[in-house]
Amino acid sequence: MAKRRMMRGSIALAEGAITAGCRYYFGYPITPQNEISEHLSSRLPEVGGVFLQAESEIASINMMLGAAAAGARAMTSSSGPGISLMQEGLSYMAGSELPGLVVNITRLGPGLGGIAACQGDYWQATRGGGHGDYRLIVLAPNSVQEMHDLAIRALHLADQYRNPAMILADAILGQMMEPVNLEPPLVEIPPKPWALTGARGRKAQLIKSLYLADGEMEKHNWKMYAKYQRLQEAEVMVEEDLEEQMDLLLVSFGSCSRMVNSAVALARSRGYRVGHIRPITLFPFPSREIREASRRVGKVLTVEMNTGQMWEDVRLAVHPGTLCRLLARPGGAIPAPKEIFEEIEKFVRAGDHFAENIC
Repeated sequence: MAKRRMMRGSIALAEGAITAGCRYYFGYPITPQNEISEHLSSRLPEVGGVFLQAESEIASINMMLGAAAAGARAMTSSSGPGISLMQEGLSYMAGSELPGLVVNITRLGPGLGGIAACQGDYWQATRGGGHGDYRLIVLAPNSVQEMHDLAIRALHLADQYRNPAMILADAILGQMMEPVNLEPPLVEIPPKPWALTGARGRKAQLIKSLYLADGEMEKHNWKMYAKYQRLQEAEVMVEEDLEEQMDLLLVSFGSCSRMVNSAVALARSRGYRVGHIRPITLFPFPSREIREASRRVGKVLTVEMNTGQMWEDVRLAVHPGTLCRLLARPGGAIPAPKEIFEEIEKFVRAGDHFAENIC
């Protein structure tokens, strides 16, 4: 039976990882995600796991690579500048088809930026971030409960597809406290015959990302591409709050979607027929669901705490001819429900000229 407890988002995520069988954590301190490593430093030894504070983020991701290659469920966590330092290691993990969980509790950027909540790492997360043709599995929670649940889901998906996964959250979700249902351990770690556990009694095997023979690298890249296509077909997670007839569709993700939910409720109380789609997986992205909903309504407003990074994916996804508009706050300011409602009202009432793009 699930236990219900009041928990901070970062702690709930750490407990979710433990529930999923993660027993190795490698990390380096950076605000605003330090509660994850602080909690795991005491909890992992209690369950027979290993906590190691590395000398840098570069060391952290490469230690995780080594643990993953040996078949372990492992994770690391950081924030903007630290995640940037991990990109080479993430590319190596993706190219070697190694699973693992990276948690990004985002902060302002570019550069040192600040520690306020922001969604400016969307491109970095969904486009791989490092060199080469690869993608990460990216999940974006919007509640403390989802911080817990999606950590479990991300570790399962990472193992299932032999691919690094990322939780993309922010300081709001990391610091806020909400009731959480804690599930009993769900350790369903699949067999990993590919893992490097010693070759006694079997043929030696190799995990690598270096392919030098003619055509070998192309073959490997197409193999990974096919995996990403399977992810797109089978693993999209999306929350839809739609009406039969709509004047406007909103799209948002993460903590920003909580403000959008309030704005949608306000708009409906004033007689506006509005719907809302929240991508939970940012990769794979719910393009099909957005295309179908936009076909019915013709107007889409994307709300983000950046300069419009997900907006690019929304515009690619919508039905041809859809009017698209963006409400963006990139500097740490949070769009208030009233501000979003005012944008809804203007967009619904205005003619086609109010849209910034016709897709």
